[in-house]
Amino acid sequence: MTRMLRAALGGAIGDGEAALAYSSFDQIGHVVIVRVPAGLAHRRAEIGRVLLGAVKPARSVYAQSTDVSGEHRTRGLELIAGVDEPVAVHAEHGCRLEVDVRAAFFSPRLSTERQRVAAAVSDGETVLNMFGGVGAFSIAAAMAKRCTVYSVDVNPAAARLCEANARRNSRRMAGAVVSVHGDAREAAASLFGAGGGGRQADRTLMLLPERSDEFLADATEATADGGTIHYYAHVHADKKSGAPAEAERRFRAASPVRAEVSHSRVVRAVGPRYYQAVVDAVISK
Repeated sequence: MTRMLRAALGGAIGDGEAALAYSSFDQIGHVVIVRVPAGLAHRRAEIGRVLLGAVKPARSVYAQSTDVSGEHRTRGLELIAGVDEPVAVHAEHGCRLEVDVRAAFFSPRLSTERQRVAAAVSDGETVLNMFGGVGAFSIAAAMAKRCTVYSVDVNPAAARLCEANARRNSRRMAGAVVSVHGDAREAAASLFGAGGGGRQADRTLMLLPERSDEFLADATEATADGGTIHYYAHVHADKKSGAPAEAERRFRAASPVRAEVSHSRVVRAVGPRYYQAVVDAVISK
């Protein structure tokens, strides 16, 4: 939370309680999502009003009441200020994305990582995004390069939003995005695995860090020899600097084939000594 916001919150609930508030929030278009500590649950309305007044162009402030969970990767949200309008348009790097924050997960904090991956894609590539969500990574890649991205998601709301977002941004896209509603394992096999008629992906994104190990064999089967897998994982590390090495260790332990790690990095912190990290690896079959 910025110094200005913390000062405003202190004016509303007192500096002592304001010091207990989490230091950040997510803004997705007109929607603000904030975590309210259990000790400040009785102050939700005041926190919401402060954010509504201080963050522009906020119209809806939600407190996140549950973690992202379930097959469709949704989270509990409680309206604490403003109007209940969960569908918003998020803008980043020339891309405009429609997001329904109740129906599909989206994180604005991955903007830098989206651009990093998009820059790594080459013209002419075929990309498999196994957990594509509303299409943010897929569209960023297709805006940057003349590639074809198959964006898969088991959540029907996310798949519909991805299709709509691809249409919304089509004039800015050098490549194409194909939205696929279905299970990631089944879609990978039908598109690029045993059922894919010999076609394989040049690059595969695995944007489900809490479960990547479960799907790594499927990603490998769908990816061509010499292709790249972007493997995301949640890892514990005493220091941030140790998280990439831990992610590499996890990847090598789970990988069914030989692979050369070309890059690894921390994407973001997700808790005390807990990080989301990514490993870029070129596989050899």
